[in-house]
Amino acid sequence: MDERKKFDTAVPVWQEWQEAPWGRLRYAVAEADLGRHIEDRRPLRVLDLGGGDGGDAVRLAARGHRVTVVDYAPGMLATAARRADEAGVGDRVTCVEADVAALPGDLADGGFDLVLCHGVLPYTPDTEETLGVALGALRAGGLVSVIAMNRHSEPLRAAVRTMDPEAVLAALDADGVHSEMFASELRLHTAEEVGGVLRALGCGEVHHYGIRVFCDYIPDDAPKYDPDYYARLERLEIETAGRDPYRHTARLLHLIGRKGA
Repeated sequence: MDERKKFDTAVPVWQEWQEAPWGRLRYAVAEADLGRHIEDRRPLRVLDLGGGDGGDAVRLAARGHRVTVVDYAPGMLATAARRADEAGVGDRVTCVEADVAALPGDLADGGFDLVLCHGVLPYTPDTEETLGVALGALRAGGLVSVIAMNRHSEPLRAAVRTMDPEAVLAALDADGVHSEMFASELRLHTAEEVGGVLRALGCGEVHHYGIRVFCDYIPDDAPKYDPDYYARLERLEIETAGRDPYRHTARLLHLIGRKGA
């Protein structure tokens, strides 16, 4: 199946995932992390690489920022445009069908205040090349936000979910995991690796957060759907996102870097 069709076909399942507690936490914690570094007093020019159906873009547009979503799956982009219109922010969200590795010249010109690279690295073979594209589109002093799957979390997740020591041993050296949702092999990363690349590319300041520090290690998923329980869990996740040692074993790593002059 063509890669674009693979993602477009999975839109309903992906949106169901976003509405699940772990999906909601992914967006809520990321938004809270970004809120520590950006101010809403002036609209930012934001580029959302691989932004899919607009999960991050609509949230930022609702805060008054202008967001350009780039994705190569037309069905995902159509969903993003529809979500933006339904949220009343369609005039602040622009959708561009393009491959992240081959951005149109007007997007790669280095004029953005904030570039999101959320969930892109697991699908790309070259971390440095992908992050180079992100930083190339960023103005000096602008912010880059990177979310990827945390390699350190995989053995812990295997222990909790399978209770199988052999599965945990296998996960210790795993470089990737299989995604049933998108029928893809996803690469795993560490904050140390990604942070090192960001610094080598010119980020003098890199902040490390974890997303879903505890959620994925609570084996009973049923209580997470209770509104009161979820609210308490979200508060816990936001509070611990930047704390040691918890951020190092979160299911997702979240790095926010500032590009040097």
